[in-house]
Amino acid sequence: PGRTTEAPPMRSRCALLALLLAAASTAISAAAAGPPQVGVRTLAVPAPERGSKPLTVTVWYPAAVGGEAALVGDNRVFEGTPARRDAPFAAGRFPLVLVSHGSGGSIETLGWLAASLVEAGFVVAGPNHPGTTSGNSTPVDTTRMWERTADLSAVLTALTEDPAWSEHLDAGRVGVLGFSLGGHTALSIVGARASREAYARYCEDLPTMPDCVWFASGGVDLRAVDDRFEQSNRDPRIRAAVAIDPSVAQAFVAESLRAIAVPVEIVNLGDAAAIPVAVAAAPIAAAIPAGRYERVADAVHMSFLAECQPGAKAFLAKVGETDRLCDDGVSRTRADIHAEIAAKVVAAFRRDLGTGD
Repeated sequence: PGRTTEAPPMRSRCALLALLLAAASTAISAAAAGPPQVGVRTLAVPAPERGSKPLTVTVWYPAAVGGEAALVGDNRVFEGTPARRDAPFAAGRFPLVLVSHGSGGSIETLGWLAASLVEAGFVVAGPNHPGTTSGNSTPVDTTRMWERTADLSAVLTALTEDPAWSEHLDAGRVGVLGFSLGGHTALSIVGARASREAYARYCEDLPTMPDCVWFASGGVDLRAVDDRFEQSNRDPRIRAAVAIDPSVAQAFVAESLRAIAVPVEIVNLGDAAAIPVAVAAAPIAAAIPAGRYERVADAVHMSFLAECQPGAKAFLAKVGETDRLCDDGVSRTRADIHAEIAAKVVAAFRRDLGTGD
């Protein structure tokens, strides 16, 4: 004879319901205690160094529930990063990380790293640097590197002087993060200075380096660039820096590196023997009193860029793009490389700035 299955008695069902409700409550509490939602807003920020046209600035931040779903930085080549546009701020005051993108890059496509920092309790803000951003980049403008540090200082001033933002920020805990030309910007804003003569000699000795090729394509005489190329751009409000594959690495003045008074983390992408001279930065870290140096194995310079869309390589080949924007190391995916970079960056800023309330 078959065995029948009967409904449990009322007392058992009540006990089961109580257990289920308790489990649901635990799950909700765990979710509430998890990483904050990533909010994002776009601002127009006045920048005295740029004249009348404001900077376009993207800010990512710990958010409460709300806002509209957005995919920041999504385009034909690169995948975007999910965020909630114009969501309300989460409760608390948070340290701020300013970000500087690489030459020809854009701030929006760095959402993959900004999101990791937000989930760790930081606000992240960065501009598109006119003259060295996607769709607006020239060799001559690239020599005007002091404008990039001025951009970051303008963003910091705008956020800390606007009550709508300043109430969410801890202005005593501000860091800077940069990649490639943005890595130079990050080092410059904490006090590193470059030498025109040293940079010119480097390009004479190694004319096939990508930055030297870029300047040569625009007929730039590095010895004749503006005197401000060598000035100090230090902003004393910056308390920590992370520079990833910083460009102009061979032109920094040693004395200025020894005078940097904040902790600096420098990361090179790739194995030691494969790191291009243009960004080889171990000697820079060694010269900075509180400098630290790390590498990400089996990566290349372009591994820092956002993950590529399916079909992006074919599209880039079709439009004649010569930079290998979607290529990485031999055995690692870009997602895996990004996870390691994000872990190093978050650890550095947690150590040097702490996290939000």
